[in-house]
Amino acid sequence: MSKERARRRAVREAEAERARAVRARRVARRQRRRTLLRRLRPKLPDRRTGRMFARRSRGERAGVAVLSIAALGAIWFLVDDPGLRLGLIVLLLLVLPAVVVLALGRRI
Repeated sequence: MSKERARRRAVREAEAERARAVRARRVARRQRRRTLLRRLRPKLPDRRTGRMFARRSRGERAGVAVLSIAALGAIWFLVDDPGLRLGLIVLLLLVLPAVVVLALGRRI
């Protein structure tokens, strides 16, 4: 009886070893395929710069700020009616992002 159990255990262990070998070959093959695909796929540049306003350079942001302040000053000094003055200032603030994108382009 004990010889029969030992023989069955040996058969089970042999089958388990074959299954482990098959699984190890599959895993190695999958890993080689992933490595090859990773090497073939072009790498995208890292677009994070760590700055809050990375789309525009410091000069561009300064130019937008100076021109905005100049336009606000022109509206303030050239327009007498307070309602019209307020309306133009609100319009300037609403249109400013679109003007910046159109003038400076949309870079990422």
